[in-house]
Amino acid sequence: MKRIIETDEAPAAVGAYSQATTNGDVMFTAGQIPMTPDGDLLDDESIATQTEQALDNLTAILEEEGASIDDVLKVSVFLDDIEDFDEMNETYGSYFDDEPPARSAVEVAALPKGVGVEIEAIATVE
Repeated sequence: MKRIIETDEAPAAVGAYSQATTNGDVMFTAGQIPMTPDGDLLDDESIATQTEQALDNLTAILEEEGASIDDVLKVSVFLDDIEDFDEMNETYGSYFDDEPPARSAVEVAALPKGVGVEIEAIATVE
């Protein structure tokens, strides 16, 4: 049975989507952009800072369900400029340093609100 996951520690969903959903075994997060839980958009910050905020949001959503970054199985990273990959990857690696999940990283034509990065994940939950 599908259950919706919501936390005030990450930006609220502002459309026809949820921050995350789970069936009790697997959790799927919505894409997280560099926006603070208070709604401050970090689109003018470096890709490192944008990546950090997106991953902080992702972590908060995981923690709402009792999971952690260590429970992530797969990550998808969307960049508006693939030239930002190395900078994103350095910050990303500080979150997933021991046993990193599978990952895709792709360049896209545009991201919501003009940000440089969006990150989503699939994780196990108990």
